[in-house]
Amino acid sequence: MATRVHTRTPDTPTEPSLGELVSRATADISALARKEVELAKAEISAEVSKVGKGAGLFGGAGFLGHLCLVFASLALMFGLGHWISLGWAALVVAGLYAVLAAVLAVAGKRKLATLDPAPHRTIKTLKEDAAWVRHPTS
Repeated sequence: MATRVHTRTPDTPTEPSLGELVSRATADISALARKEVELAKAEISAEVSKVGKGAGLFGGAGFLGHLCLVFASLALMFGLGHWISLGWAALVVAGLYAVLAAVLAVAGKRKLATLDPAPHRTIKTLKEDAAWVRHPTS
């Protein structure tokens, strides 16, 4: 029985060592993580741009709404000016806004009085975690 000796020729591909495989896997994972972060940055920057444009449009709508309120107030004042003097008409319109502001302030104060800023669920889970750390088997 003849023993065959395996010799490597330049044409025979060599299998990579374990160290090379680990090195390649680490490099691939790093590259994948970098690409994922780049993709996330690109997506987030696109979304932030959309949010900025939307906020600008809301700002413009708010400004135009304010102008509408000012001109409606002037129209009400001049409309009332047909029955009373313009000075008194301006005071009536201002009084209406003062009453509206007072009603909104009281409603806002009531709403804020009911707030409880403590995160009760988080406090409960933290207490449970602390109890588990003290007695992990129970």
